[in-house]
Amino acid sequence: MMKKAKIYMHKYWAGTLIEDDEGFHFSYKKEYLNLDNPEPISLTLPLTPSKYSSKILFPFFDGLIPEGWLLDIAKKNWKLNRRDRMSILLVTCKDCIGAVSVELIELNEDE
Repeated sequence: MMKKAKIYMHKYWAGTLIEDDEGFHFSYKKEYLNLDNPEPISLTLPLTPSKYSSKILFPFFDGLIPEGWLLDIAKKNWKLNRRDRMSILLVTCKDCIGAVSVELIELNEDE
């Protein structure tokens, strides 16, 4: 099942993260790249119009996911599978500490 997320940098929709049958994909939005001074969301994901792809969730995004007792609370409250990193990211990282936040894109929602 495909999952999609808007990735925000400060208040700007910087890019889109997708999980599908082939893995994970991240791409910056053209509008974000055309801002006067866009910042990369991570040093490991520099600004580029090209799409990034990976078989595993990109380490930057995986690092946003809570750990320990906080992850246990999230798993219990939302009945999440510990191995489903994208679902955990989507429910726990909407209001992250720092500049980056993650928002679910409903599959019927237009980008």
